[in-house]
Amino acid sequence: MGDFMIKRVTKAILTGAAIATALGGVAAPAYAQRDPAYAAARAAGEVGEKMDGYLGIVVAETPELRRIVNDINIKRRAVYSEKAQESNATLEEYALTAGCIAIAKTVPGEKYQAPDGSWQTRTDAAPMRDSRCP
Repeated sequence: MGDFMIKRVTKAILTGAAIATALGGVAAPAYAQRDPAYAAARAAGEVGEKMDGYLGIVVAETPELRRIVNDINIKRRAVYSEKAQESNATLEEYALTAGCIAIAKTVPGEKYQAPDGSWQTRTDAAPMRDSRCP
């Protein structure tokens, strides 16, 4: 993804109100308040932000965690698809940029996926981010 496309997609994400809902709590704490199971799973480090813009399961999968993650990821994909089309970007480009932003917005104690694919716990330091991130 070229610098121009990254900048265009990043601008679209930052100005798109729908992305806040899609990020399920990262940019919209109200969503977490509507789904206490998601908020609890996130706080417990059972789920985390992936580099590809979607939520992932960090611990041993349970049916409840799978339900939570699938529900959020379906909503994210719908928003990413719409916003990517509006931005003349691919779904993957849009999702990657959203993932970069979601990881950047994690707070200490939350889980995120590092560029090597490992799960990390956010500290006070900036998270490790993919070299393609804006």
